[in-house]
Amino acid sequence: MFDSFAITAQALTSQRIRLNVIASNLANMNTTHTPEGTPYRRRDVVFSTYPFEEALAVAGRSTLTGVRVVDVVEDAGPFRLVYEPTHPDADETGYVMYPNVDPLEEMVNMMTAVRSYEANISALKATKTMISKALEIIT
Repeated sequence: MFDSFAITAQALTSQRIRLNVIASNLANMNTTHTPEGTPYRRRDVVFSTYPFEEALAVAGRSTLTGVRVVDVVEDAGPFRLVYEPTHPDADETGYVMYPNVDPLEEMVNMMTAVRSYEANISALKATKTMISKALEIIT
């Protein structure tokens, strides 16, 4: 049962990182000029299974896997072009390149991350309840 705490904790951490990246995307959805000289590029997290084999092998148990963030990557999608000839970042034709952040997509990703976070909290509570009930039986 304690292994599930570790797996759930790692999943909660992964979803927290995902939520931070989504918040950053939304906060920069109108950033037309970064230190690199380009508009902000949308970022996304890359998840991977995380083997708990080392700890479980010592305990003589079967292999379990969790999830973790292995990378935060930039979206290579095209920037959004908007005609704004008076904007300081407008090119010679009057177009401004805006970030490739779609607020609707980000909100859907945020809702998914929040639901995953809530599901992991529920799993944590269920494990805690099982341990508590097992201790009641013992005593």
